[in-house]
Amino acid sequence: MRSELAEQGQNPIATVLACSDSRVPVELVFDQGIGDLFVIRVAGNVVGTHGTGSVDFAVENLACPLIVVLGHRRCGAVTAAVKQQPSIPSVQRLLEQIEPAVREARRQAGDVDLETLVEIAVRENVWQSISNLVHCSDICRDRLRAGALAVIGAVYDIETGAVDWLGRHPGEAALLE
Repeated sequence: MRSELAEQGQNPIATVLACSDSRVPVELVFDQGIGDLFVIRVAGNVVGTHGTGSVDFAVENLACPLIVVLGHRRCGAVTAAVKQQPSIPSVQRLLEQIEPAVREARRQAGDVDLETLVEIAVRENVWQSISNLVHCSDICRDRLRAGALAVIGAVYDIETGAVDWLGRHPGEAALLE
């Protein structure tokens, strides 16, 4: 199988933007094998220049019709952003990308315990990453408008292995305007 993939190239069924957390083994989560998924991993599943470029490559060159932005419960990056923990500059810049999701989680949740706030922020961070991707990627935006691409969110439970499918961004139509 590896030699066939090496010779014939890859043809993944989906692109997955996931957290780099080692407890989130993307191919295992989705019961897929080598070559089935185009996986981009970055702490907090945030979308930056490199992530957007990687997604654009998969959509444009590999014709991936589906993008899954996969957050996960007990995400360390989201937890650090919620706690507003100071960090080294490069990590701090990454956490700053999660802060809008944390603000939205605080707005929604009101006065809740830390664990609940982190869980809400994880979900909001998935939505934020989708929003950033659509905003930054002409390729994704054009394909979404044409109906040739779907971008959906999901949250993985590292304790149970279950995936909570969030679906399309609730404001997708506004993102495409």
